[in-house]
Order: sequence, then C-alpha cells, then structure tokens
Amino acid sequence: MIYVVLVEPKTSGNIGAIARSMANFNLKNLILVNPKCEHLNPEAIRRAKHAKGILENSKIVKYSYLKKFDYIIGTTSKLGKDYNIPRSPLLPDEFARKITLKNKTALLFGREDAGLTNKEILDCDFIVNIPSSEYSALNISHAATIIFYELFKEQGKKELNQKFSHITKTEKEIILKLINLKLKKMSFETPQKRETQKRLWKRIIGKAMLTKREAFALLGFLKKIK
Repeated sequence: MIYVVLVEPKTSGNIGAIARSMANFNLKNLILVNPKCEHLNPEAIRRAKHAKGILENSKIVKYSYLKKFDYIIGTTSKLGKDYNIPRSPLLPDEFARKITLKNKTALLFGREDAGLTNKEILDCDFIVNIPSSEYSALNISHAATIIFYELFKEQGKKELNQKFSHITKTEKEIILKLINLKLKKMSFETPQKRETQKRLWKRIIGKAMLTKREAFALLGFLKKIK
C-alpha cells in the first residue's frame, strides 16, 4: 500500500491540490509530517474539490513514524554526481514498475522551499527525480501528479504480477545486517570508504525490490562468502 507523505508542508493550497490529485489516481492515504499550516482550512478544501475526505482522513505524525514502513521513497529535484550515492535517482516510470502494493511504502515529498534534507534523503531506500528543463524544481503538486500518474498507469500491469511478493523492511534489514558484517571483516583504506560501501549496498537492495525467492538466494550466497 502506498502512503503519500508530505514533510513539513507550508501551504494549505498545496495540500489540497495533492489530495485532489491522489483522488484522481486512486490513492487514499495521506500523511502530514509536522505540518506548518492548517490542512483543513477553506483554501485546502477548495483546492481539494471532491477529495475533501482524503484531507479529513489524513494523519498528522512526527518524522519517527516513518520507521513503520517497509520502503521509504524520497523525491527531489536536487541531484549529485555519480559518486553521490544517496542522490542517485530513478525516473518516475522506473519507480512505478518496481513498486508493489503488498508492501507498506511511504512516498515522501519535501518542503515547498527546501525539499528533503540530506539526513532525510539518507533515510530513503532510493529517490525519484522528474527530468525537466533549465529550471529543475517543479511545483510540489505538479511533481506529485506526474508520479501518481505513472503509478496508476502501471497498476493494470501489476495486477498480472501479484503472485510475486517483494521483501519487507524486516527482510531487508536481515540482508543489510549480513552485508555489513561482511564489510566489517574487510579492510578499507579509511572508515569513510567502509561507510560508503554500506550506503551503496543499502541503495542497491532498496532499488532491487527483491522478491522473497531472490532474497533467499542472495542470503544463501552471502553466507557462503568467507
């Protein structure tokens, strides 16, 4: 199940517009992390149109609430170079092909003015970026609509593929724990290089969206590495 998460939104109208877009593309779960505005004021309700119910049923939480999710997917317009592993993105259609409704997935949208922080990006399994022209930052509700559309478009295909179950947060943690144990035994020139490997493998496992069968095979392989 996909949960749309707005981190510290500042504009009621944007919350309403995103709720309307969610209704257009069959998304129902809206979470507001430490909102800086009123999500049920007249402007939000006006922009939401017939999606008022999504606003009324939205949940206001602290950032720590996100620990409950199997996958955390960030969105950003700010990209680094190839060496900047946390900001290595997928395109919206690539993300839509990978995601499954069987897992609890948080889709994060950052602050209207500053986006997600570096710390929040690090907490994500991977990030999604929408290619654009010279001015890369889209309005948050426009960016959300593009991603929601790609998700909706893929769901028909996904219904044919529901027999494949992807791993949960618990199973991801088991794999990453084993990888980190292997890395701990390896020699690196600096502690920073070992930390870079940890971040790299977190991104690889997150992006892979492994099926349970694939995860069991990977665990078996890792256990054989001495």
